[in-house]
Amino acid sequence: MPSNLPQTHANYLERVRNAVASDNRLSALLIGGSYIHGGLDEHSDLDFVIVVNDESYADVMATRLAFANALPDLVNAFTGEHVGEPRLLICLYGPPLLHVDLKFVLKSDLDHQIERRAILFAREPADIEARVQAGTVAWPNHPSEWFETRTWIWLHYAATKLARGELYEAIGMLAFFREQVLGPLLYRRAGKNQRGVRRLEALGLDKHGRLPATIAENNPSSVQRAIEASIDIYMDLRSDDPPSQPTKAMPELLRDFIRNVTCQTRVELHDTRRDNSADVCP
Repeated sequence: MPSNLPQTHANYLERVRNAVASDNRLSALLIGGSYIHGGLDEHSDLDFVIVVNDESYADVMATRLAFANALPDLVNAFTGEHVGEPRLLICLYGPPLLHVDLKFVLKSDLDHQIERRAILFAREPADIEARVQAGTVAWPNHPSEWFETRTWIWLHYAATKLARGELYEAIGMLAFFREQVLGPLLYRRAGKNQRGVRRLEALGLDKHGRLPATIAENNPSSVQRAIEASIDIYMDLRSDDPPSQPTKAMPELLRDFIRNVTCQTRVELHDTRRDNSADVCP
């Protein structure tokens, strides 16, 4: 165990290890995340991978909630379809509260990994160690084309919600855009694996402090400025590895759309106030 492992984490790690060792349907327990990458503290999750015997997999998947509930102090749990990982059971234990991920896999799944995990328990240690070491390790980084094909549609969506006055929806999309596009591209610029906006502050990845400009307040002008800032930051980050086929007429087309939205808002305010001195778009 890492020397900096908090006592709460150490206790649950031992409980999970004992539960896996006592269940003959399970062959090994691995752990990834902060445990192996560093930066683990009292707020960290525990990211377990449980290797299941092939013949028991269907039974384990059908009863995994019971497995999680057999560990002390389960608050609640749900499966990970929302992140594209139905094998994952996301659990909250406590008190004290602790987030624990339990992912149930087959031994063959170790042939392709996103990180080389540490082995906490194995019935056949040499076999599992050989499988882990031989498996390919590739973080699911996205290529430039992935970001380019999505960026303008997502930002246009935010702009349409601004136009309609659905500011909460626009603000939500901007947060989503930071997570899915700007954060990963800041990681890419730093030569690191793309990890959303995780630990951006601690790692100092937003060196010039530009991301705060993408956080909007609940008023149209602020949302407009945040969308425009998102465009500017994306264009800068895109230049690190330009897509082979940049989207036609972007960002100019989206900027024109936003200007038209702004103009229409001013016209509506002018009509409401009946103030002839108002600055109305030509």
